[in-house]
Amino acid sequence: MTDKTILLVDDEENITSALFRLLRRDGYKILRANSGKEGLELLAQQRVGVIISDQRMPGMTGTEFLTKVREIYPDTIRMVLSGYTELNSVTDAINRGAVYKFLTKPWEDDLLRANVEEAFQRYEMKLEKMRLTHELLQANDELKRINQELEQRVERKAGEIVHELKTLQISKAALEILPVAVIGIDGDGLIVIANKMASRLFSTDGTSPSLLGAAASTVLPADMLACVSPEHRQLQANAQTFSVAGRDVRCWCRSMGASSHANDTLLVIDAG
Repeated sequence: MTDKTILLVDDEENITSALFRLLRRDGYKILRANSGKEGLELLAQQRVGVIISDQRMPGMTGTEFLTKVREIYPDTIRMVLSGYTELNSVTDAINRGAVYKFLTKPWEDDLLRANVEEAFQRYEMKLEKMRLTHELLQANDELKRINQELEQRVERKAGEIVHELKTLQISKAALEILPVAVIGIDGDGLIVIANKMASRLFSTDGTSPSLLGAAASTVLPADMLACVSPEHRQLQANAQTFSVAGRDVRCWCRSMGASSHANDTLLVIDAG
């Protein structure tokens, strides 16, 4: 809650003194000026919420003063204190928004106090609106920053995926042209990697069908299948010789590496 500061502007000191005595009971911080010029000087020094200005003042009328105030301090709530006879001269300022309310002389104490209280409520609502607007702008800026960051992350991730796909395509192409058979077997005993040379080597009818997804036990000879077990892989340092379709082949059996499951196995078979 901000301090409720009110500025009283009137060239007649007895008027500002009477208003001071009336309003101080409501706990306001009250500033007094005897001209529009002095009022502007005070406004430059202190934050003010509500202004009550007399209309008839030498040098600068109340509406002229409040029009200047509106240009410099638009959030203030501005009221004119004058007689009924001057209402016409104040109406234009009210219509332009320079003046919030017209208070009459002589005033009724309770009515004037109620008008001032209402003016401060309006002022505090303005401040709250400004605060919420500022928070909303900050939230929008933060959301924009987060969205930009997410877009950058997505763009980087998409780039990584494209790179990985290209790498995979190149690896697959390279695998297909190798002069040796390559077979990968997962922990469930299924063939997950098999190049063309492997399909040709283990073809039974010369059609070279794809081995992918087949059970290794239905494709590999029993003695070669035995070397796939983790115990045998650890003991194999060099190639072993096996017979496949009546041909002697050399086979290297290795784990697929630290990045894959422990039971995944890679066979490289040279049919000579």
